[in-house]
This record gives sequence, C-alpha cells and structure tokens, in this order.
Amino acid sequence: MALYITKEDDDLERKGKTPMEHYNIGEFNRGQSSKLIRNLSEEDKTAFILKNGKPLAVVISYERYERLLAANIDVTDY
Repeated sequence: MALYITKEDDDLERKGKTPMEHYNIGEFNRGQSSKLIRNLSEEDKTAFILKNGKPLAVVISYERYERLLAANIDVTDY
C-alpha cells in the first residue's frame, strides 16, 4: 500500500491541517480495496484515489459523511 505525498500536502501540514491520503487505483485493482476502505473507515479519514497521478475519486468514512450531513452539507448537491 503506497501513500503519496504532494506539495499541497506539505503546505497543509505547515498550516496545521491534516492532508488527505492518496492511493493509486492500481492498489484497488490488486485486491487491496477492502483493506484500504476498512482502514479509512476505522481511522475516520478521507483519501484521494489516483489514476495516472491525477485525482479520480474521493473516499470518506461514513462517520465523516454523517457529520457533513449534520452540518447541512450534502455532497450529492454539487
């Protein structure tokens, strides 16, 4: 399981914010999806899924999604 660090991540860390993790879609294709999603859920994290180094999708824990809804932020509206 590879974790990618970008310049934007480094800038966020200096500002005291936690950067999102980045995972290559190939890791999902190699049967790692269950493990990756379980870890994100257990740690209440958010991650980019990358294809050819570019963001393809975002995965968030269910708890984080519920907090967004409670704050009247529905990601399906965008």
